[in-house]
Amino acid sequence: MLRMGYTTGTCAALAAQGAARLLLTGRAPAAVSLTTPKGLEVNVALAGAELEDGIARCAVRKDAGDDYDVTDGMLVWASVRKREAPGVHIDGGQGVGRVTRPGLDQPVGAAAINRVPRRMIGEQVEKVCDELGYDGGMEVIISVPGGEETAARTFNPALGVEGGLSILGTSGIVEPMSEQAIVDTIAVQLRQAALESRDLILTPGNYGEDFLKGAGLDGLGVPVVKCSNFLGEALDIAANQGFQRVLLVAHVGKLVKVAGGIMNTHSKYADCRTELFCAHAALRGANVQLCRSLMDAATTDACIELLDRAGLRQAVIDSLLSAIQLHLERRAAGAYAIGAVMFSNVYGLLGRTEQAEKILEGWK
Repeated sequence: MLRMGYTTGTCAALAAQGAARLLLTGRAPAAVSLTTPKGLEVNVALAGAELEDGIARCAVRKDAGDDYDVTDGMLVWASVRKREAPGVHIDGGQGVGRVTRPGLDQPVGAAAINRVPRRMIGEQVEKVCDELGYDGGMEVIISVPGGEETAARTFNPALGVEGGLSILGTSGIVEPMSEQAIVDTIAVQLRQAALESRDLILTPGNYGEDFLKGAGLDGLGVPVVKCSNFLGEALDIAANQGFQRVLLVAHVGKLVKVAGGIMNTHSKYADCRTELFCAHAALRGANVQLCRSLMDAATTDACIELLDRAGLRQAVIDSLLSAIQLHLERRAAGAYAIGAVMFSNVYGLLGRTEQAEKILEGWK
């Protein structure tokens, strides 16, 4: 069993609870606790507490459990002070990012503290105020020392969150599987792209971005979103967001898997790269020896080298692209026009589906 942790949102709410109690009583609690939106109880000791000039500050150390998380071990601080206006006003301080692009959970200009964490922070502060008989307003500032540097290793710069980390969490709990978080991030990026265009370029990662730049396709004015290995999810989200034309640009090592209907291209789910090359080569007349060599090849570039020697490269690539187009259209289910571009870091552009040609012609 892998150990669960708790989100930065839970940390912020716990820290705010402790700071509110420190402010109103003059004493910091030994521990703070809350029930997460998922219904699980979290009880932790405070990692720091200060009271000076009418401002109380408490910190909770982020524990991501067994999940890999760049924020694991960081301190999340909450500063609380009284204010004349009623209610609980929440903002971000040092190390908490600011939203600079539309389409995120918070409006442009706001601190990147999402809705659920904001609600949790407000509830914890109000709970302490009610318990201690204080009916005035409170100001809460959440900060994460070192957050600006750590944010450079997250998706925040690409999403338009600048200056620090986001305070996140919908369940309050970090489960040791980060795949859903990646898919959620892709969904945010697609939602942002849909605000500016009905056209979209999907690419798995950095290889695709480099190819787009080298081919001049990054200058078409079409938003580019990296979908990692989660092609199927990205295609589904693109349908929900109402895109009209989608172009998938991918390295042959990823894209060839789609010829077999594989929509999560991570090797732990499926590989079949050489098997697919072998099958389509056989359809194009490859002999047994070539098929065996393709099956034994270490990389897709090695497969292409073998096909070049046999004079079958273009025929096999065309066959693969035809199968890729078929599976992409099945997944898109008529929601939008879709095409694919296949490339290799060694051989450059390998081919484009007919629908990709039409899409690119329309963009030009």
